[in-house]
Amino acid sequence: MRIWPGRLTLELLQAVHAGGVTLELAETARGRIRESAQVIQRAADGEAPVYGVNTGFGKLADQRISKAQLATLQLNLIRSHSVGVGEPLSAEVVRLMLALKAAALARGYSGVREVVVDTLLAVHNAGLVPYVPSQGSVGASGDLAPLSHMTLALIGEGEMLINGKRVPALGALQKAGITPLTLGAKEGLALVNGTQTSTALALHALFAFEPVLESALVIGALTVDAARGSDGPFDPRIHALRGQLGQIDVAEYYRALLKGSQIRESHLSGDDRVQDPYCLRCQPQVVGACLDQLRHVAVILLREANAVTDNPLVFAEDSAVVSGGNFHAEPVALAADGMALAIAEVGAIAERRIAMLIDSSVSRLPAFLAADPGLNSGFMIAHVTAASLASENKSLAHPASVDSLPTSANQEDHVSMATFAARRLQAMISNTAHILGIELLAAAQAIEFLRPLQSSAALEKAHALLRQRVPAMPQDRHISPDIEIATQITRSGSLSEILRAFPELPPLWILDGLNRDLQLCVPEPSEGELI
Repeated sequence: MRIWPGRLTLELLQAVHAGGVTLELAETARGRIRESAQVIQRAADGEAPVYGVNTGFGKLADQRISKAQLATLQLNLIRSHSVGVGEPLSAEVVRLMLALKAAALARGYSGVREVVVDTLLAVHNAGLVPYVPSQGSVGASGDLAPLSHMTLALIGEGEMLINGKRVPALGALQKAGITPLTLGAKEGLALVNGTQTSTALALHALFAFEPVLESALVIGALTVDAARGSDGPFDPRIHALRGQLGQIDVAEYYRALLKGSQIRESHLSGDDRVQDPYCLRCQPQVVGACLDQLRHVAVILLREANAVTDNPLVFAEDSAVVSGGNFHAEPVALAADGMALAIAEVGAIAERRIAMLIDSSVSRLPAFLAADPGLNSGFMIAHVTAASLASENKSLAHPASVDSLPTSANQEDHVSMATFAARRLQAMISNTAHILGIELLAAAQAIEFLRPLQSSAALEKAHALLRQRVPAMPQDRHISPDIEIATQITRSGSLSEILRAFPELPPLWILDGLNRDLQLCVPEPSEGELI
């Protein structure tokens, strides 16, 4: 796949995230890289102070560095900033880091040589995964610690993860036929300054949550039918009056998923319930709002993936080297916090649907969905697990971006905390997926009590998909393995395929057209250079 700097797409980033793709740089990008590198070389040869080229870093920017020590300056930067702790970042995240950093440097505003970009791509294409501890970045002045560990591996001093084991990077590079990178002027700074780690973590969450959100629609619709709820709240006229696009789209999916249900037809007359609980009838309003939030996040992250976020920046047209603050990851932090709220809310309303199903006074089903309540407890404690996970998500959803601790002797006095904001999303996704897995089990069990009536064709497919691996529960059994299977179904994208059977409906995950909204200040690619 060809990288056109500044024109990355979500499709390409998803492919990098999944692994197994080879990346190459569009040849027309190389001229600008060379021009930018020449500006930095002239600065390194000159006498004027230029931050990060012949000065110290951060609070030490007033310290001049001699020409004989410029290479050592960059090497020392990488060594001193490799201070991360904690479990290593996943291969998916590190692949994105390598690709995002290569694309950002290839924009030609960082002053690095072509060999830096080529080495990043070579490491990615060889399937090598630098060992990068997950903790230690505050998301301002760049993701310094994690990007330093990545760079430490590129220069042959760090480590790689091979089959889950840490091995010396030098040997791994040599085995792959990659020459360890020798850093030139400003190149260490350009590699560690930037938001590529926090952006990669946020993209990792966005991609991981996509099938979970889609599963939530199928499972939520199954619960509507299991509870013999009304499809009236999904009437398109209701949602058109509000005009919220996510809400309109979600309601349309619920109408499609429920269409043709015998269960629904059986109680169209004679049902004395006027309105369903909010957890059923307000699903378009709640999940639709979450969808809108995630679509907004996708735009923000795609902009950031295409951005130049190191410092100082090099403008070859007038040989200017200008210090700024593009390394501050506030856009990513706020996007990740918004994603956290959406993830938590999808889980929260799912937990309420489980509570409704097991409450016989509301669902009109056997208590706790047990065939012989009393002797059997059914889903009583499975709901407790769902409640505990929903509560955990409430705590995890507390915004990280509102917290800031000054660093670097108060030179870096406001930071974004974007890296943690994005990193904590994986635990939240897991919690929500488990809640939905429990709901899938409960809704499927509820459907059993309504037989021989059939749900819609689409929802019967979802029911059958679960029953292929998890039988009905006529009496109590060890349910934890069932929860894990149902959760795996929720996360795998299997239920997403049911949604794909409605090609006439709008795509839930907006990929097409995002590039038109980016308004990036880059030249249009010529034919053949687009990814």
